[in-house]
Amino acid sequence: MKVADAPRPGWYPDPVGGVRLRWWDGTDWSDDYRSRPSVGQLLLAEKAWQATQAAQRLTEPRLPPGAGGVSGLSHADTAEIISQVRQAARLEAERAADLFSQRARTATREIQPLITEYTSKILRWIRIGAVIVVVLLVGWILFQVIAQVSFFEWLGDRIDNLSD
Repeated sequence: MKVADAPRPGWYPDPVGGVRLRWWDGTDWSDDYRSRPSVGQLLLAEKAWQATQAAQRLTEPRLPPGAGGVSGLSHADTAEIISQVRQAARLEAERAADLFSQRARTATREIQPLITEYTSKILRWIRIGAVIVVVLLVGWILFQVIAQVSFFEWLGDRIDNLSD
């Protein structure tokens, strides 16, 4: 954006953020801040602005249609300025979106998942112990089944040997 196209000096919302207003001197932001005006102050300023606009309309010479806008710019010049402002706004929005996504990524890397806050080492060891107990129980049951089958076969062989 050209320096000539920059906004007029005045109080604008702080570009860094927050609820304060910051002074724009026409070329750069100053270190002067102030709070936002109240609703009553805004109404008074709106009435004063309307009064000055009405006074300007009475004193301005009327231009014939097609002779240019209020500033004397042609339609092509106005369209060019509008396209430059739109392009600058798009670039600023993309920059803000990139900055936001970058900050969001760093914030998500720093945040621990909630599940780690609610689980403890004790519960983890209890789960591991439960798995070991289940494995041992299944192994014991299999051993008992095999041992009983073997025992009954051995007992049957002994009984058969006694009768012979």
